[in-house]
Formats: sequence, C-alpha cells, structure tokens
Amino acid sequence: MDKRDKDREILRELAKRYAEIASLPIHDEKRRLWRALNGLRPERPMVAIDQVCWEEMDVDGRLALRCEDSECQRYEAWLRRTLLQWELFPADMVVEPTVRVEKAISNTGFGVAVDEETKASASETVVLSHRYENQFRSIEDVCRKVGTPKVSHDEDETKRRMDFAEWLFGGVGLELRAEGADPYLSIWDPIATWMSVEGALFALADDPDMMHALAARVADGYMSMLDQLEEQGLLCHSQPLIHCTGAYVEELPAPGFDPNKPRTKDLWMFGLAQMFATVSPAMFDEYEIRYMTPIFRRFGLVYYGCCDPMDGKMEQARKIPRLRKVSMSPWANPERGAAGIGRDFVYSCKPNPALLAMDEFDGDLARGELMRVKEACERNGCPLEIIMKDISTVRGKPDRLKLWSEIAMSVACQ
Repeated sequence: MDKRDKDREILRELAKRYAEIASLPIHDEKRRLWRALNGLRPERPMVAIDQVCWEEMDVDGRLALRCEDSECQRYEAWLRRTLLQWELFPADMVVEPTVRVEKAISNTGFGVAVDEETKASASETVVLSHRYENQFRSIEDVCRKVGTPKVSHDEDETKRRMDFAEWLFGGVGLELRAEGADPYLSIWDPIATWMSVEGALFALADDPDMMHALAARVADGYMSMLDQLEEQGLLCHSQPLIHCTGAYVEELPAPGFDPNKPRTKDLWMFGLAQMFATVSPAMFDEYEIRYMTPIFRRFGLVYYGCCDPMDGKMEQARKIPRLRKVSMSPWANPERGAAGIGRDFVYSCKPNPALLAMDEFDGDLARGELMRVKEACERNGCPLEIIMKDISTVRGKPDRLKLWSEIAMSVACQ
C-alpha cells in the first residue's frame, strides 16, 4: 500500500470522529451565544482557549503524528488537536463541519528581510527569544527598503490541493472550502522586527519624521494588498474566529456578499500595536490610530488589541471605525477598562497565562482573577468574553488547562 493510501486511512478515521462532533446540536447553541455576545446582547460571558503549548499536551500519544506525507501531517495535526481540545478543555469552542483548504496565495511582503538572532527558552519548546538588528536610520532607508506587497494566486495549485482534500475527505460528512486570506494587519509588529522594539521606540522620540514616513509606507502597502486580494477574490469569508475569539455575528457578511469574491466589508479585522504598551495615549493616537483608521474603515467589524493594555487608551480606541471588541490584557486594570468600554463594546478579557506555569496550579487564584473582571464588567454593563491565550507552558501538566476551563465556565455560567 502506498504511504499516501495509509495516510488517507488515518485521516479518514480521524475526520469521521471530527464530523460526528461537528454535527452535535450544542454547536448551534454556541454559535447563537457568540452571536448574542458579538451583537452586544450577551446572555453570559463566553470562554475560549487558544494558542496552546501543544508540545506539552500529548495525552497517551494521541497527538503523535502517524502520517508520513507532510501535507497529510498538517491535516492530521489539526484534527488531533481539535479532538483533544474538545475532550479536555472545550469551553465555548465551536467545531465547524468544514475542512479549510488554503488557497495557494503568494505575497511578496514589504521586501525587508528580518536580521535577528533567536534562542530557545527551554528544551523542546516552540517559544523563542529574539534579538533584532535595527535596519532603519533615516527616511532614505524607508524609501529605499520598504516595498509594496504584490499578491498572486496559483490557481492550478489550489485546484490540486482541493482535489487532494476531496480524495482524502470526500464522503465523510465535511464541507471542503478553498480558504482565502484572513489578513493580519499590524503596522508596528513588522516594524518591531525590522528595528527592534527598543530601536523603534527611541526613534519615535528621536526621529518622528522617519517614523511617520515608515508608518505611512506600511499602511499604504496594506491598502494596496487589500485591493489586490479583493480584486482577485482571494479573501476568506465566514470567519469562525477573529484572532482567538468567536467571530459569529449577524451583521456579517454585508449586503451584496458573493462567496466567490469576498470584500473587506464582509469580514472582521484584527488590529493591534503591542509595542505601544508603553507609549502615551497621545502617541498611540498619532502613530497608530491615524494610520490604521483608513484600513479599519474598510472592514465590517474590528477587534482591537492583544498584549497591549488598552485600559488607559479607550478614549483613542473609540475613534476606531466599526470597533466591536477590545482586548484587555493581564496588565489592564479591570475597573478602568470596564468603565472605558461600558456597554459599547465587548470586553475581551485575557487572563494571565502565567497562572498555568506556576509550581502548583492555584484554582482559587485563577477564579479570583476571573471574578474581579466579571464583577467590574457587571458594574459597568460590559459584554464580556474570557480568552485564555499565549500559553507558553503548563509545566508538562495538561490537566491544568482542563481545570482552568472548568473554573472559567463555572464563573461564566454562575
């Protein structure tokens, strides 16, 4: 038997189990609850877990890959991880009856190669520390080095991928979907890799003209990239997630939607400026809101923030067109964040993943953190979601995520 025939048997068995789970009525109820939350009519806080340290989560060898072909292995890893999460720490996850096959999209990017050194923080980990070289010292560097992204599509390769997925999964009860691009659009994340965080922050004060030119160049590049994706029909649609949170909503897609040619206004957008955690609200407004607003305006809805604490920048964040969710990182003050959000947006609570990395997991400490946020949101009328993410380690104890999930669901449902 050919190795791909063996791989196919493995994948079809996993896919059948996945399809059985995806057909459960509970997923319709979870979608309804996510739509209520995202429509600012919450019935209760919603809970999700993402960005898991999968290298520590193998339970009885169930995550070990048995396929030999690399393309099959990607499907296998997705299926095994989803099945394990559903069993151990599902919270409010929704299992979609869909196999998403990535379209063969190429993007030149901005043409700036990252100059860095990396070092693993521990053995057998995917978490790396980075030291970046600053490659920008003048406006001339900006003009010379930063290009405009060029997008192209290999239709023959996309067809090959779809035909292969049909051979693998046809008849198991899952829809096959050629998945377009779900744009990740941050001005300052790539700049941090081109200049280092320290280099970029110092340059905001020392050479504001260069930094304005750099921000404008990146923003213009993103606008061109989005035009190309729209024109070529290469955007995704019907997002189940935006970043790490449920994206189910009644308002999207927009009227006139064509699944063969999605538009930015049919989608959620995810925005962030993580390195701006330490800058003033005025500088956040000057360098982030100013340049990102035309991009935000293109999309149907916006989820904003990540690790950057937004509790002190809500006045500026309110300028974001079509803003619907705001991330509040572990370093945000819950009362100040909730007061700034009020009833107008979803408070996207990001609990501290360090609680999962302590010598001993303290369930009371985890519950107390969540209760403080929930009570602050109740006092201020905030719709609330709880998203555990950025999980670098559970100290080799997968049950910690199960325990945290149970605690978070009990807080959400009480």
